[in-house]
Amino acid sequence: MKFIDILALILILIGALNWGLIGFFSFDLVRVIFGNMSVLSRIIYALVGIAAIYGFSYFGRLRTEA
Repeated sequence: MKFIDILALILILIGALNWGLIGFFSFDLVRVIFGNMSVLSRIIYALVGIAAIYGFSYFGRLRTEA
């Protein structure tokens, strides 16, 4: 389970970095690297979204550990 947690956190950070770049500089890094809504960029966006949904499970785990 730890590998999935680390992978989800990395994807969440990539998404947060991308949104920060969009917000501050109107620069979409995923679009620049993988193309404007190409299949690969859509996969990246989907994986980041899935990781964010999975990230909500952190709240439940933190509550049970405390």
